[in-house]
Amino acid sequence: MFRMHILLTGATGYIGKRLLPALIAAGRHVVCCVRDRNRFQVPEDAEGQVEVVEVDFLKPETLSRIPDSITHAFYLIHSMSSGTSEFEDMEQRTAEAFRQRMDAIGVRQVIYLSGIVNEDNLSPHLASRKRVEHLLAAGNYHLTTLRAGIILGSGSASFEIMRDLVEKLPVMIAPRWLKTRSQPIAVRNVIEFLTGVLDDDGSFDKSFDIAGPDIMSYREMLLAFARIRGLKRWIIQVPVLTPRLSSYWLYFVTSTSFVLARNLVDSMKVEVIARPNDLHVRHGIQLLSFDAAISDAFTRIEQNQVISSWKDALVSGSTEASLSRYVQVPTHGCFQDMRSKQVRDIDTTLDRIWSLGGETGWYYANPLWRLRGFLDKLFGGVGLRRGRTNPHTIHSGDALDFWRVLLADRAERRLLLFAEMRLPGEAWLEFRIDRDGILTQTATFRPRGISGRLYWYFVWPLHGLVFGGMLRRLAE
Repeated sequence: MFRMHILLTGATGYIGKRLLPALIAAGRHVVCCVRDRNRFQVPEDAEGQVEVVEVDFLKPETLSRIPDSITHAFYLIHSMSSGTSEFEDMEQRTAEAFRQRMDAIGVRQVIYLSGIVNEDNLSPHLASRKRVEHLLAAGNYHLTTLRAGIILGSGSASFEIMRDLVEKLPVMIAPRWLKTRSQPIAVRNVIEFLTGVLDDDGSFDKSFDIAGPDIMSYREMLLAFARIRGLKRWIIQVPVLTPRLSSYWLYFVTSTSFVLARNLVDSMKVEVIARPNDLHVRHGIQLLSFDAAISDAFTRIEQNQVISSWKDALVSGSTEASLSRYVQVPTHGCFQDMRSKQVRDIDTTLDRIWSLGGETGWYYANPLWRLRGFLDKLFGGVGLRRGRTNPHTIHSGDALDFWRVLLADRAERRLLLFAEMRLPGEAWLEFRIDRDGILTQTATFRPRGISGRLYWYFVWPLHGLVFGGMLRRLAE
């Protein structure tokens, strides 16, 4: 009996994390292709169904790790957070390497999630997506391309940006591209389309635009979002905001990085309306309206059921693709602030440590943490607005305010964070509880040149206040 062996690339990304449970529920055997095994958590109920391989398509020597048993593959790799010339080159090289390996294996079908590209004047980002589709189509397999516009769901970049704008700005001075029309789609529908076309002969060697039922301008989306949230908002559009100024506008108001904001603005200037097709009818997919998609997203947020967030992707910060190079905390040439305290209740302290950041804050001197986040934004960093995906659970690779989680091992009572804020050096923050119930909190800083050393001595007086107060609260 024929059994599918599915390769899932982009398994740590926003869509990949949501597609995997759907494939597992359907009884599929899935090989998750990741660049860093430390960032990937195999679902507890997927024993025997999920295999993990560490592959970087920009490093040909790693491609042999993909099993020859693969029959179908999802291509969910994008490089939107890089500079324009960088992501075009990276996406082309990655697609070519992927195609060559799939040809060598002899897979039956490749499914590619792209963007709607029905305009002659495409943004660099959408033009790159189109080139990737042409490269993948040259393979000796059946290619199915699904082209989506704005994806709406808890944790999606589009959803979080709209949420930031609507909930923080009663009055918006907005650029002209808010008049641009788009056809958003709920992330639930995206997953249904991806699983629906799997091994579907009628979808072989074809491309389909997938979208929800509503065609709306960005202005209409923001006002509808405000209405759903019970907020009254005013939008004033002005012609003087250049693409660069628009990018800064998004960057300072929302949690997005500047490079991602710039690429988003380039895409938002282009109208993306789906070409009609009957794919949703053939697969029995009930398309969600804009209102239903937003309401569903907030239901999942309120129930702490957010499966994935774009903020947890490394594109939201400055850390390199592999976290393993940061896990070993250096000591040579470093400054350290190490403090220890006996805890009253280990489980309570662990709960507090695992809830750091986001809405919970940092337990002590939160105004100073917010000030540091604001200054970080001013200097081009990520700031504190990323928060965290889930208020109580964290995993390696997650974003946590302006930190990246390197290691979260509750059994070993250890949490290790790496700073993604703008710094003249590299910084780690570690929490560890030993067998005797002693909590040790260690801040490590590896300075870069004279500026790094001056920075450490400048902030050192604050460490006694901030880190000392935080340690006391955690240990209480």
